[in-house]
Amino acid sequence: MRRRRRSRAKRRAAAVGVVFAAAACVGWVGAPRALERLSWFRLRQVELVGVKNLAPDAVIAALRLSPGASVFTDTRLLADRLKGLNGVADAAIARRLPGTLEVTVSEVEPAALVPGTRGGSLVAVDGRGHPLPFDPERTGLDLPVAATADAGAAGVLALVQSVDPTLFQAITGAKSLARGDVRLELGPHRVLLRRDAGPEDIRAVTLVAQDLAARGRAYGELDARYAGQVVVRRQAHASEAGRRGGLGERKGRRARGARGGRGRP
Repeated sequence: MRRRRRSRAKRRAAAVGVVFAAAACVGWVGAPRALERLSWFRLRQVELVGVKNLAPDAVIAALRLSPGASVFTDTRLLADRLKGLNGVADAAIARRLPGTLEVTVSEVEPAALVPGTRGGSLVAVDGRGHPLPFDPERTGLDLPVAATADAGAAGVLALVQSVDPTLFQAITGAKSLARGDVRLELGPHRVLLRRDAGPEDIRAVTLVAQDLAARGRAYGELDARYAGQVVVRRQAHASEAGRRGGLGERKGRRARGARGGRGRP
């Protein structure tokens, strides 16, 4: 009899514990809705983290916070609103009680500056050539200037930026050429790449340039459009004519030691 009573008591205690746990969960889930009505948790401050090129006022406006908003406002909804803002790659929002929201933003990486329409000021674009709402004069963006906002030149610049930031900093300009090629300007030097160039092509150009510099060899152009090699030219040729000339224009010595690359387009 005692054993049966003990087992029944244990079952009842377990049942009571489950009920209390469920009630606690319901209370926790419902707590934000109840607490957001309290003036103590009214939103007083919004802190922005990671905002470099975006205008802070634009980020705040994108949150669309209502007057008298609470710190318990749905943070996932606010983050989704920010992700819809041009120039934002990702966003996350955390609460700091009693009245602060910390907004962390990951901006889209700008790849180039392009001339504005009708001779306007320079406009920042991403790796696909899409304009970004960044003000180069306000933020001091130091980027290569591309002739036009096309995906070819911008995509190659974005690739160089991710693979070799040092080489990217040396680029002053970029232009898309015939048949999808891209020409990069590095002071007195030029680099020719396919618009579908890969990381191995960028590394090959860097290795060849370093090798030439170490041996004190002057050059005008590095042509990395050919599979498995970088062609070194003492002078930069007219790129369109050089492309049409094919093998006949491949003058100068070939610098080897950089593998990879795809076949000629």
